[in-house]
Amino acid sequence: MAREAAVPQELEEEVRERPSSVRKALNLARRHPLGVFGVIVIGLLFFCGIFAELVAPYDPLVPNRGTETLAQLSAPVSADETTLTVEDGSDVGFGQAVDIEDEKVIIIFLDGDTLTVERGAGGTVAASHDVGVSLAISGVEKLEGPSLRHPFGTDRLGRDVLSRTIFGARISLLIGLVSIVFGVTLGSLLGVISGYFGRLIDSLIQRSVDMLLAFPAVVLLLAIVAVIGDEDSAVRQFLANSTPVPQDSFLGVPNFLDIFVVSLGIGVAVAVGVARVVRGAVLSIKENVYIEAARALGASDARIMWSHIFPNVAALVVILASITLPIAILAEAAISFLGIGVPLPTPSWGADMTGPNREIALNGFWWPVFFPGLALSLVVLGFNMLGDAFRDISDPRLRGGLGSSSGGRGGGGGL
Repeated sequence: MAREAAVPQELEEEVRERPSSVRKALNLARRHPLGVFGVIVIGLLFFCGIFAELVAPYDPLVPNRGTETLAQLSAPVSADETTLTVEDGSDVGFGQAVDIEDEKVIIIFLDGDTLTVERGAGGTVAASHDVGVSLAISGVEKLEGPSLRHPFGTDRLGRDVLSRTIFGARISLLIGLVSIVFGVTLGSLLGVISGYFGRLIDSLIQRSVDMLLAFPAVVLLLAIVAVIGDEDSAVRQFLANSTPVPQDSFLGVPNFLDIFVVSLGIGVAVAVGVARVVRGAVLSIKENVYIEAARALGASDARIMWSHIFPNVAALVVILASITLPIAILAEAAISFLGIGVPLPTPSWGADMTGPNREIALNGFWWPVFFPGLALSLVVLGFNMLGDAFRDISDPRLRGGLGSSSGGRGGGGGL
């Protein structure tokens, strides 16, 4: 009798197709829509800061002049005539200096549509003009409201507010990046050293941090900037004479040395808080077993700090940088608002919200203050949203919070 034997069939393992990078990015954007908003705002900030000359419609330092047509010649006039006949000369006033093509004339008598004028005023040359030539008056476009020509209006000096807001992005970006790179680097170094060595070194560093933190933030920042920003300060003299930092215009930024010194002052204030936070993380990390194992194998303190301590606080340092960068931009706006930050007339969001602009805003001319303030608010909000999204991505315990639409299967890593 034949026996049937079951022969096992080889099961083909189903291989799931790995999602592409684009799909991963889209899924990440869907779970963190506010993070996408932050990326868009920060991308716009970088774009305006880098390509300000190409994006800005006008020079932010030069007043804009406009021309208004008052009337038109209804009869030709020769170079030696002093009487002009115009069509609808109701807008022409006594004593006005008006332009007729390249010639400037002064109105000295009005009789309906007949004007008696002084020819060739202002160093111009009297010339013949044909019928239809316009009589126009030109002047600085001061405090012009938002329009197609000036979407954000003009300020009290006739400068385009949109152009100053765009160039202000470059100043804010420069100060933010320089102060954060300097402040976070210095603060992380001090925090790692303080937390790792402890004892006397920790006491010296942390007591110094405590003394600085005892001051209100704005007072501390004003004191630092006032000390190192003085023309005769040792820091400024060292930067001017012993480093390649340019003193005048550089990368399209006027008064580069002054702005760089302000950035360093903000960086010192940033380093104080970063050092305290990093020290707390290092105190926890250095108690792990692998640190003792590395020390038992003969690793030096420098190697342990660089290879074992710092990599474990790197994510924290990045998050601190994303959080403190908008604070640095706000700090620049605050000290510029108080008059000791970015020197005038350099475009600055903080400086444009204070001084005469603040006074005229109280009289109804709101646009020179509103638009720089709006740009500052959007940038700070964008950095905060991006920092929250990065924190949620890097720490699975925080997924599913505000700004993340992860739920159900998408929130499996949450609480």
